[in-house]
Amino acid sequence: MTHAMLKGSNVPLEATTVRAVLRWTPGQGVPDVDASALLLGPDGRVRSDEDFVFYNQPRHPSGKVWRLGKKRVAEGPTDTIQTDLAGVEPDVGQILLVASAEDTTFDRVPGLRILLYDAAADGEPLAYFDIKPETGKETALICGELYRRGETWKFRALGEGYSNGLKGLATDFGISVDESEAPELSHPLPPEQPTAAVPSQPAYGYPQPAPATAEAPGGYGYPPPVTMPASQDFRLPPQGPQFIGR
Repeated sequence: MTHAMLKGSNVPLEATTVRAVLRWTPGQGVPDVDASALLLGPDGRVRSDEDFVFYNQPRHPSGKVWRLGKKRVAEGPTDTIQTDLAGVEPDVGQILLVASAEDTTFDRVPGLRILLYDAAADGEPLAYFDIKPETGKETALICGELYRRGETWKFRALGEGYSNGLKGLATDFGISVDESEAPELSHPLPPEQPTAAVPSQPAYGYPQPAPATAEAPGGYGYPPPVTMPASQDFRLPPQGPQFIGR
């Protein structure tokens, strides 16, 4: 049975590997949306930069959390994060599932939904949550979280927003990045082909390995974070307005 979730609600997970799919409605002026994940340690912060899984760093070193990438399906474009819950390191208690949209606010992203599937089985989603930003001015959203309760995992629907984008969200959880460059954040879908057929991305699987990143411990109780050099591919936009209502 598929659970239709409300903000703040949670559901226990029996699946050992889950696929979190972000989906939205395309249209003129609708920005591209990127999915990412942050693995949080006992203090609620990342243990190093490598705990941030996103399009430029698509696979966690543990091999247990990875970005499958974007696809076009009949219901709309998608971006996906997959997690092997049974193999996640014991000191990781939360995995945040995040949506970002460059510098574009989420009031311009209609039909945003996160769907959770059992990756080992075909069929209907285990749960879904229709995400409605509180102000509409958010440029990054924590859509939901996977979190431990004893020996089991649960999923909680959140929809909490940041007005300073993925960078503001990431730094709030202990990531430190070099702002000497101002790169593009979005990793867009391939362009539509002028035919009746809809192009599709390769089948789900592991993406190509990303360039290595600095292992910069950060967070309370850890040594000060090390700023990553501009030559690496860990890129986020400059600091924006303050965080909205976490």
